[in-house]
Amino acid sequence: MNYMYRLTVIIISSIALGFAFNIFLLPHEVLTGGVTGVAMVFGLLTPLNTGYWIVLLNLPIIILGWFKLGKEFIINSIISVAVTSVSMLYIPIVQITDDALLSSVFGGVLTGVCIGLIIRYYSSTGGFDVVGILLIKKWDMPLGGLIFALNSLVVVVSGFFFGWELAMYTMLSIYITGIVIDRIHTRHIKLNLMVVTSRGEELRQALIDNLVRGITIIDGQGAYTREDKKVLFTVITRYELEVIRWVLRDIDPEAFVSISQSVQVVGNFRKDD
Repeated sequence: MNYMYRLTVIIISSIALGFAFNIFLLPHEVLTGGVTGVAMVFGLLTPLNTGYWIVLLNLPIIILGWFKLGKEFIINSIISVAVTSVSMLYIPIVQITDDALLSSVFGGVLTGVCIGLIIRYYSSTGGFDVVGILLIKKWDMPLGGLIFALNSLVVVVSGFFFGWELAMYTMLSIYITGIVIDRIHTRHIKLNLMVVTSRGEELRQALIDNLVRGITIIDGQGAYTREDKKVLFTVITRYELEVIRWVLRDIDPEAFVSISQSVQVVGNFRKDD
């Protein structure tokens, strides 16, 4: 995908994230999760703006990610954190509703959409996003659920400083954010792909050129036509499905394709793609 397109999505999502914080969450002292949530606590308890705290607290985690996740990912993450921080400096903290529950729900949804898009386009908002991505590279699991577990600490901090009613609003917001992230960041979802085609060699080469997956090829025969076929079987991530569609459309639009969700994958399946 074009880098400038990805960067544009990251920047717009980061601005929208700052909007979600300042318009929905901070006016009711409802926090978001992880390092950003801790930064919100410091921002509310000290004269220093939350945007500055986000930068300060993310520095050590970004340094760790530089060595573990690569330069491009961390540069994108620095851009995202910087844009979010600057947007929070210039977007006024305005309470548009007196209902903290409503703000928690809308803030959680918008935060989840923004973080999900940022992560999907090879970036992060720093903090526990980076920690979560490092962990799912080792253990294949839903990122949103993992971030929710890591962010539970923020709920405890919120309860001590701002009362347990607001802590429950924070838990609700974080939970909704985690659910929305998993609807957008679907890399953990694995799909079984079976293709029956009469252009087996061309399709095999095209899949190898566009994927990092192993492919099993089985000789087959059409029961009605008695025509020899090749059956190609592989397991892909949800992200790779769009690539598959374009390859099939280009090589053999008449191929029979079956796609189903895999319950579990055991063995040599590359996770750090």
